[in-house]
Amino acid sequence: MNAHAIEKIIKSAQPKEFPDKTAYNSISLSQIVQISKATGVSSRQIEIMALENGVMPERYARNMKSFSPQDQIALLKAQVSIVGLGGLGGTVVEILARIGIGILNVIDGDTFEESNLNRQFLSIPEQMAKSKADAAAQRIKTINSAVEVKVHHRFLDAENGVALLRHSNVCVDCLDNLKTRFILERLCKQIKLPLVSAALAGATAQVTTIFPQDQGLKLIYGAEEKVPPKGAETALGTLPYAVTFLAALECADVIKVILDKPGLVRNKLLVADLDDTVIDIVTLCQPNF
Repeated sequence: MNAHAIEKIIKSAQPKEFPDKTAYNSISLSQIVQISKATGVSSRQIEIMALENGVMPERYARNMKSFSPQDQIALLKAQVSIVGLGGLGGTVVEILARIGIGILNVIDGDTFEESNLNRQFLSIPEQMAKSKADAAAQRIKTINSAVEVKVHHRFLDAENGVALLRHSNVCVDCLDNLKTRFILERLCKQIKLPLVSAALAGATAQVTTIFPQDQGLKLIYGAEEKVPPKGAETALGTLPYAVTFLAALECADVIKVILDKPGLVRNKLLVADLDDTVIDIVTLCQPNF
């Protein structure tokens, strides 16, 4: 515990009110940065210390009412791995950085190409042929400098997966390759890591959350050895509004896993057809827990 940092936090706190007129003590982003520089304590740790001492980092003030200060602390202490940083993964990192996940572990060996521009928020014309992992790290730091970013410029496989994923609280599947998706599930089960998995084709999206003891992907796709390398997106394309919708669903379950909240899409498959505005939840099996 850094008493000097805590003293500075408390002295910097300013009284404020939420929109419903509830009072709280606030600390600004600039004050957090100043205290971090003065004490050598990371901005993330300063934010945690502030919350532990009844002071709300202003950047998270609108998370409150939905989250408690203890919830926000848990988010700041959490590590989330995002595998695949295309349309879905790029949007997921944006949401998780803004909500205050403390450590984001970003994994992708790919680079941008022009066909990414319709849906991948990390892609801009100036980024063509540049690393998606580097773009994700840069975007995260631009949004929330307190977030610690671990960058891996490689594709996940059976050999490197355990090393890439270890120490995470939850993993987010943002892949477009069915074979690799099964490898990822197997790795997550091996290291007892919950997996939030999603897929997208055209304007149709699906999401499920898989715990190590769950049957998981085989209930959706069938036997691993029979799945094709790619899914239906090769025929139907990928639309940007569907990407954003699906990323929000994935992030909602990530937060529920970290905070141990009810309502997970577990042993179920949420399927949304945005063309017809239809959302359905299919039970995959009886819970195995």
